[in-house]
Amino acid sequence: MGEGTRSDLKILAILLAAAVVLVGILALFGGGLVEGILAAFEPGVSLKTAAIWSFAVTVVLFILFALVAGDGLLGELPFMLGGFFSFFAVITLLIAWVF
Repeated sequence: MGEGTRSDLKILAILLAAAVVLVGILALFGGGLVEGILAAFEPGVSLKTAAIWSFAVTVVLFILFALVAGDGLLGELPFMLGGFFSFFAVITLLIAWVF
């Protein structure tokens, strides 16, 4: 049982040394990472710009849906309109949030 603890301590020492080396390397070369992280929290596109992009993405998606649907396009029109406005709202908010 004493030998098992000693080998466990050696493994722990090796892992701690590797962690210290990794932190040192990140401290040396990680300056660019900090700038990238800070840039991610800067304000992005406005809700107006997001709505424009969202409208374009939604129109393209629903044209694709209509082409793939084939027959029964007129019967599906109310569902497509409801889906269009739902997609438009969700995609607008996601674009404004992510970008």
